[in-house]
Order: sequence, then C-alpha cells, then structure tokens
Amino acid sequence: MARVLVADDASFMRQMIREIVEAEGHEVVGEASDGDEVVEEFKRLSPDIVTMDIVMPRRSGIDAVKTIIELQPNAQVVMCSALGQESLVQEAMDAGARDFIVKPFKPDAVISTLQKVLEKPE
Repeated sequence: MARVLVADDASFMRQMIREIVEAEGHEVVGEASDGDEVVEEFKRLSPDIVTMDIVMPRRSGIDAVKTIIELQPNAQVVMCSALGQESLVQEAMDAGARDFIVKPFKPDAVISTLQKVLEKPE
C-alpha cells in the first residue's frame, strides 16, 4: 500500500483524508499545514504520493508542487481544490501535479484518483 503525505491548512480536512486513505489500507506517513512544511516533510519522508491543498499559508500548494517536482521529477502529487478553483487546478497541473480531487471529499473519488495516479506509469 502507498505511503501518503497529507497537506492542508485545515486540520479537519487532513483528518478526513487520513481516515479515507487509511480505511483503504494506505499509510499516512506525515501531515503538513502549509506549503513550506509540506516541502520539508516531502524531503524527510519520501512519500509515494502527496495530497495537497492549493491555498495554504506561507507558500501556496502550486509553489510547493513546483519545488517538489524540482526535487523529484516523478513525484506523485494530487491537488485538493474547492469548486470554482479550476484555473488554480490547471496551474497546479501545469506545474507537475498528476491529478486533483474536489472538496468536499467523496471517499470513492479520493481513492479512485489516488489509485489512478499510483498505477500510472512514469
């Protein structure tokens, strides 16, 4: 199963993703509440996949994706966005994110997106 790093500035959103992915047997190896922290945790933990909020303090999710892709070009990052953030999602995808999930989270959609990204060949 995958080792997951969860990044969101809202603790209840991190908890929600944690519960969804752990129920599927994946391991949440770390959490981050801002863009700087997620980059540091990525370097420290080397997760299989990262779920990342787009709007976070100190450094946006988009900037964090850019940095993570510079560090590890084949990093698997899935963006989390609210409805109405389509232009930001596209910017994140252009920066190297592999896919996105929409808030409010539907467990089936979260799992299917993570599986799709994890199974995609490099």
